[in-house]
Amino acid sequence: MTPHRAETQTPTDEQAHAADTFRKGDHLVLQAGAGTGKTSTLGLLATTTRRRGRYLAFNKDIARDAATRFPRTVLCKTAHATAYAALGHRYAHRLNSPRQPAWKIGQGLGVTRPLRIGDHEISQRVLSQAMLRTVSHFCYSADSSVAGHHVPRLRRLSTPTEQAKLVEAVMPFAAKAWADLQNPEQGVVRFEHDHYLKMWALTGPKIEAEFLFLDEAQDTNPVLEQVFAAQRDHAQLVMVGDSAQAIYGWRGARDVMTSFDAAHLTLSRSFRFGPLLAEQANRWLALAEAPIRLTGSEAISTEVGPVADPDAVLCRTNIGAMTEVMRLLADGRRVALARGGHTLSALAFAARDLKEGRPTAHPELVLFASWGEVQEYAEHDPAGRDLQPFVDLVDTHGSDAILAAVDKLTDEDHADVTVSTAHKAKGREWPTVRIADDFPPPKDSDQHDAQGVPIPEPVSDTDARLAYVAVTRARHRLDLGGLSWIDSYPAASAAS
Repeated sequence: MTPHRAETQTPTDEQAHAADTFRKGDHLVLQAGAGTGKTSTLGLLATTTRRRGRYLAFNKDIARDAATRFPRTVLCKTAHATAYAALGHRYAHRLNSPRQPAWKIGQGLGVTRPLRIGDHEISQRVLSQAMLRTVSHFCYSADSSVAGHHVPRLRRLSTPTEQAKLVEAVMPFAAKAWADLQNPEQGVVRFEHDHYLKMWALTGPKIEAEFLFLDEAQDTNPVLEQVFAAQRDHAQLVMVGDSAQAIYGWRGARDVMTSFDAAHLTLSRSFRFGPLLAEQANRWLALAEAPIRLTGSEAISTEVGPVADPDAVLCRTNIGAMTEVMRLLADGRRVALARGGHTLSALAFAARDLKEGRPTAHPELVLFASWGEVQEYAEHDPAGRDLQPFVDLVDTHGSDAILAAVDKLTDEDHADVTVSTAHKAKGREWPTVRIADDFPPPKDSDQHDAQGVPIPEPVSDTDARLAYVAVTRARHRLDLGGLSWIDSYPAASAAS
């Protein structure tokens, strides 16, 4: 569990420097490594002034926590909540509508026949998917209107001329889709939270505050970066985050911290763990070419080694997490699943109905006639990508096994162990942590060393950052588990 504690009574030199810079009124970028007390530091900054401030958080939980730790002069909300209060509430009627395949949405907007480009026939389904992906790319962007560069590239279209023809075909339908979304009462396209966020951004909003904190800035979309930066003339801007924890690139996020025009400072001393774990963190920071290295607190004894009964098991994937849940339950442990299993069980019931030929009333799957349609939607439709881990889970274990496992879950306060993905563990910490086995080592390359041993391929930035998040969740003992291969990875040995 994550305790609410003051990381330090006396500010460190780094924290004092940040407070001095803030008091001067300078815009500020604060690179805060894992466990370095960024929320406490922001609280320190807020207490040095009587000015009114706003704190933009990454999710509701972080916003709620910050509201209990900041002075009343600071209003704490997520960016989406800010946008919803200003504009999004007008579209409440359309939010959370049932999912439906892209081709049905496309059909409703006039995508009724395939398109031939050169030797390739682009189906109605693919055109519809491209239309919706175009709108998504636009919503993540800082652009003022849907444009040709938002249209996704298709691998089969290899020449600029072929891509231009796709853009020419998709753009009118993408414009129709965006126009459809402007209707607050009804429409063909499924309305998402990112739609009203983009609409709000397009109004050029002025956030009424004298200073503005942007937390988890490494995961900011260009659309939010644009809104934040536009407050520069009337508010002091403070970005805080950890570039090495930028793990949401697949969602359109990008690290905006390193290039932001401001004073750049760091928080490098971790109050979460001791020097041995800081060494582990620095291995991954080096592989990710991150702009920071950590030092641990000498007062904390953090060990690295096997953990028989961990407080948390961290996994790379949702499938891995459910596999761990089933294994731990079989061992007689009381298990909690981060963010709970209610969503999973409702989907599992729906999957069982569809697999047995019955319709489902689940609001997200009500328009699917069979499990096969859901499988196709998850695999081929961009809008169904978030369902793919669940589909894989059902196809691997079956609906009944998932339901049986979910029924046995307990809440975290009464659990022996919490299972979580590394993504969902962000911002969390536990006394003892074991890394699950679904973090694969890099494959061997075609290169060999002097002894003829294959040299592994480089670790990707994405994998290095996710591993860094995972290993830095432990306070007292870390079991490297599925990441133990780092001990024999050449570049990591050289970096440590």
